[in-house]
Amino acid sequence: MPPERADDDVEAGDLADVPRPRESARLVGHAAAEAAFAGAIASGRLHHAWLIGGAQGIGKATLAYRVARHLLANPGPGAAPASLDVDPAHPVARKVAALSHPNLVALRRHRQPGSKALPTKIGVDAARKALDLFGSTAGNAGYRICIVDSAEDLNANSANALLKMVEEPPPRSLFLIVSHAPGRLLPTIRSRCRALALRPLSEAQVTEVVSGFPGPFRAPDPGALARAAALAEGSVARAVQMLDPATAGLVAEVEALLAGIERPDWRRILALAETLAGREAEALFEASLDTVFRFVSAELDRRRAEPPARLAALVEVCDKTARAAREAATYNLDRRPLVLSLFGDLAGAVRAA
Repeated sequence: MPPERADDDVEAGDLADVPRPRESARLVGHAAAEAAFAGAIASGRLHHAWLIGGAQGIGKATLAYRVARHLLANPGPGAAPASLDVDPAHPVARKVAALSHPNLVALRRHRQPGSKALPTKIGVDAARKALDLFGSTAGNAGYRICIVDSAEDLNANSANALLKMVEEPPPRSLFLIVSHAPGRLLPTIRSRCRALALRPLSEAQVTEVVSGFPGPFRAPDPGALARAAALAEGSVARAVQMLDPATAGLVAEVEALLAGIERPDWRRILALAETLAGREAEALFEASLDTVFRFVSAELDRRRAEPPARLAALVEVCDKTARAAREAATYNLDRRPLVLSLFGDLAGAVRAA
């Protein structure tokens, strides 16, 4: 069972009643990636910085914490590990789950005491404070480990602070950098990392992970879980969101609006824009965008025999929307104009194609 959290203990990516990556002992579907780490550990030449890339919610941070947990529980040299498993009852596992191990720091977005909301970015002060770990000597001659979850949350100054440390790392330092879009990370950071790309999970693997969550997570109806896994595109986080009745209802509404996109129902689209405008609607907004992008992908596949020039407008809508969504998140902009523009542009692109 995951540790009980205080009401003000909030981190980016939290899902109700679902263990956080550092609280999860189990990893599903990434045996090759785990083997890459195990081989590097056994060789005694573990690279000091790893860029763990892939879609959101597929297990990247879970893998990072498994690596950290194994190294902190086994600080001395040894034979190649058969796996990176560490008993959840092991003192190191408990300290990692609580982020209280002296040789581990997590650079992440989390709500500060007394604050009402999550920060939108990881600031340079938070980065410098976390990286102070590398100014000390690790206990037991072990590793000092920093997990960045995720790189997209760094601002320019905090990214540069991380870069300076990755460029000249102290001995037995390890940086595990989780990234949902490695291509957008500073090239100077990417060039100093060993890249490890994780693939989305299969529907069966998503179902296995969600079915294995301990209480207080409520076991979902098998039919609902099957639909959520089918829509999740390999992401456990997305599947859990799809199990929420509010999210499922909103996705159904967006699908209905897209089905009639050639003649947009602006009354319903305006209502949708209002629903997605609130700060607390971030997860619903992301689910809406995912639904739109799935629709465009299906349209492109359905029309693949047509000349590429006729389909370019659909691709341009996705690119424009993705840029606008990033700007809205960065500058805390009103999402209503974005939603209205999206449906208007998409209607025009579909008719043109």
